[in-house]
Amino acid sequence: MNDLIQLLPDAIANQIAAGEVVQRPASALKELLENAIDAKARNISVVVKDGGKSLIQVVDDGIGMSITDARMCFERHATSKIRKSDDLFAIRTHGFRGEAMASIAAVAQVEMKTKRAEDELGTCIVIEGSMVKKQEPVVFRDGSSISVKNLFFNVPARRNFLKSHAVETRHLVEEFQRVALAYPEVAFSFFQNDLELFNLSEGKLSKRILGVFGKQYRNQLIACQEESPHISIKGYIGKPEQAKKTRGEQYFFVNNRFIKSNYLAHAVQNAFEALISSDQHPFYVLFLTIDPKHIDINVHPTKTEIKFDDERTIYGVVRSAVKQALGAHHVVPMIDFSMDVNLANNWSTDGAKRQEIGAENDYRTYRGPALQNKSTKGWEQLFRQNPEDRALQFDPDRGDPEEGQLVTFSSKANEKEGSQSASPEVSMGSGKTFQVEQAYIIAQTSSGLLIFDQQAAHQRILYERYFRQLEQSGGASQQCLFPQTINLSPADFALVMDLKEELNDLGFQLTVFGQHSLLINGVPADISISSEKVLFEELLEQFKHFKNELSLSRKENLARSLAKKTAIKKGDMLKTQEMENLAGQLFACQNPNYSPEGIKTFVKLDVNKIEQFFY
Repeated sequence: MNDLIQLLPDAIANQIAAGEVVQRPASALKELLENAIDAKARNISVVVKDGGKSLIQVVDDGIGMSITDARMCFERHATSKIRKSDDLFAIRTHGFRGEAMASIAAVAQVEMKTKRAEDELGTCIVIEGSMVKKQEPVVFRDGSSISVKNLFFNVPARRNFLKSHAVETRHLVEEFQRVALAYPEVAFSFFQNDLELFNLSEGKLSKRILGVFGKQYRNQLIACQEESPHISIKGYIGKPEQAKKTRGEQYFFVNNRFIKSNYLAHAVQNAFEALISSDQHPFYVLFLTIDPKHIDINVHPTKTEIKFDDERTIYGVVRSAVKQALGAHHVVPMIDFSMDVNLANNWSTDGAKRQEIGAENDYRTYRGPALQNKSTKGWEQLFRQNPEDRALQFDPDRGDPEEGQLVTFSSKANEKEGSQSASPEVSMGSGKTFQVEQAYIIAQTSSGLLIFDQQAAHQRILYERYFRQLEQSGGASQQCLFPQTINLSPADFALVMDLKEELNDLGFQLTVFGQHSLLINGVPADISISSEKVLFEELLEQFKHFKNELSLSRKENLARSLAKKTAIKKGDMLKTQEMENLAGQLFACQNPNYSPEGIKTFVKLDVNKIEQFFY
């Protein structure tokens, strides 16, 4: 019998390795940028076309390579970063495996030009699918230029899995931002389809953050710094009001290497406890410096996951540093002992406070003329007198009901024939519909009561309306009296450009207004808003949140996001006609029982169930 096991050809082995290292254009850009940083470059320029599918070019002014090194860098496991196994635990460079360039060359057409300062001529190498097509001397300046063209040209199945140009560009921008934040002392530029997205000069970290995310962060940054014998932390965190519902602007760097760590992210979230809600995520850019022998970065091919030999200590130091920064900048609310009723009797001298406390302790407040007050809210509205339909009648001047006051209840026998509602199910006439706590709508039916969650019900109505507009490619728009300008981060700007057609179908009218800026000329009709800019920003945040948490189509995500942001909220006062319209529109929906998020929109209490509460 013939032997079955054999060595794979280098070309196939490189393609297998490329499946782990190069998953999309952003993966290739990450490796090229890290190599430029390891080459001690001070100026790095990035050029991409068609979301990186046609071209990814990185030009640096680093130390360059000799003729031999230029050829060797495309061999598997060829690296200048380590020499022996012990070096794995003393790594301060980004690359060390020697697989990146070989993997990229296996699935793309690569052209590299490089030159050292001591050499008169540089070297040009052209490789396609691991095959060297050309190697020759060339006139070139000091440094390196690597162009990756037609990524996955020889692996069509992998190329078909790539997303749209805008989506891939967004991933490219994210990788670029991570490296740019890690090295504020290095100048970076980024060109996408000949359009300059970034031009970042060298400077301090705070300046780099403003250059990457925008000048709106100028007054939102809080310096964070902590020193301990084993670890030091420095960087910036955002103020609590800057927190967003989407992850994305959270950056941890360990020895200037970007990492992902849910454990450390929880430490920061814990430090913000009681300052932001549990579903919000604060902004932070934190640098951890630690002895390399205490961490293991050889965990994952992407090198974004590392292991600490003492995670609990790191957790405590990070949490302490963030809490100390929040306290030092007076972000944490201080206790005002002057208003503590246990220490002083201040409430007795405060008329408004005394009236509030008296109202809470005196149940007699809920009787008499106070029920007629429009400001009365909550469950006591159930007992508010209605001049058209007095379900509960009493004279407050006669004293307590317990003392012999006559209480008269209306009866079906006293109602005139034909006075019942035309609807056999819901009686939505005057006095039959009201709000409880400005959150729930109570409606009388022929067999009991319907209780609506006004926010969930309105979300269902709007979701189906917006989704129908997206399917039919047409939604009404209302023009803005004063168009508003909105400045976006490059990643968000790329996302809006990708969603421009769907946003137009919803009724948004947007015009590109300078670099990373948009002019909002119109918004969807029938939306009651105070600021078009705030609406659009919140819509983007909600869209990104659903995108990260749920697997939704683009249209469903947009419809959900806009419905959630524009729906009636708990606490909104509704008129009788508005409540009736809400109920009618809900029952006209295809799925009236649940909101898009799966929350019940209404419950029905028939008479038999109500009777069970009293027997």
